Amino acid sequence: MAEKEVRNMVQQDKTGKDKQAENKGHCVTCQHHAPKGHGTMAIPPSYSDLGKSAKDIFNKGYGYGVLKLDVKTKAQSGVEFATSGSNNTDTGKSGGHLETKYKVKDLGLSFNQKWNTDNTLTTEITVEDQLAKGLKLSLDTSFVPNTGKKSAKLKTGYKREYVNVGCDLDFDMAGPTVHAAAVLGYEGWLAGYQLAFDTAKSKLTQNNFALGYKAGDFQLHTNVNDGTEFGGSIYQKVNGNLETAVHLAWTAGSNNTRFGIGAKYQLDKDASLSTKVNNACLVGVGYTQTLRPGVKLTLSALIDGKNVNGGGHKVGMGFELEA
Repeated sequence: MAEKEVRNMVQQDKTGKDKQAENKGHCVTCQHHAPKGHGTMAIPPSYSDLGKSAKDIFNKGYGYGVLKLDVKTKAQSGVEFATSGSNNTDTGKSGGHLETKYKVKDLGLSFNQKWNTDNTLTTEITVEDQLAKGLKLSLDTSFVPNTGKKSAKLKTGYKREYVNVGCDLDFDMAGPTVHAAAVLGYEGWLAGYQLAFDTAKSKLTQNNFALGYKAGDFQLHTNVNDGTEFGGSIYQKVNGNLETAVHLAWTAGSNNTRFGIGAKYQLDKDASLSTKVNNACLVGVGYTQTLRPGVKLTLSALIDGKNVNGGGHKVGMGFELEA
């Protein structure tokens, strides 16, 4: 009899484990099979990041006309240092900046201080996800010792499923300027609006609208700025190594349409090649090579296709160190 009871207990335990295995992946609260990504929704990008993938194809990997050195280090205390120096080969002007960052993760605080060779000091204090989930508050101040000029800006941002909004208040003695933007997203579709209102003049100084669609390997973005500037871009990730982008721009009252085509090809895990050309026959070429972990070299050139033999071409080099 004892053996029979033990056998029944083992069978019941096995049956219970089998049921747990079958119910694995089921939603406990609503008792149905939970789909992948259950309870998670996509957060749309900020207005400034709309069409960012296409912008990166045309902007990243290039630095012609400039010789630049970037050094990034991090102390054991968690303080991050970023130092940059550059020289403009056209004007011969040199400049640089020093930036320090420190984060207090437990309190959601971050401190960012910058100083550049134009003798401008800026400080930014940010609090994120403390007062409410998805809420970000920042105070950005700047001071120029030579002239005594001071400025301050209060930045707010809130992002949740389907929505990303932000509002910046630029403090000015004559009257603050309000910058606001909002982006709504649903199933890949994105719609955004951006404005700037000058309270001193009671005038709307910026009135922008954007519409886009984002899929896994394809992005479309269109925008209208102040009712006069029209633009659009298309980004496509052809495969794991090749990315392409096209952008168009047109100004009301002008027959001149500006457009460009760009591509980035990943030669291997340490090297990439970027190229772009526009309707003015300006051809840009960039080559980025990771020499070793934390050491990156960038070479770039701009060629005037209409005047190849006449000179006026530009070259640039960037060197980045990170430790």
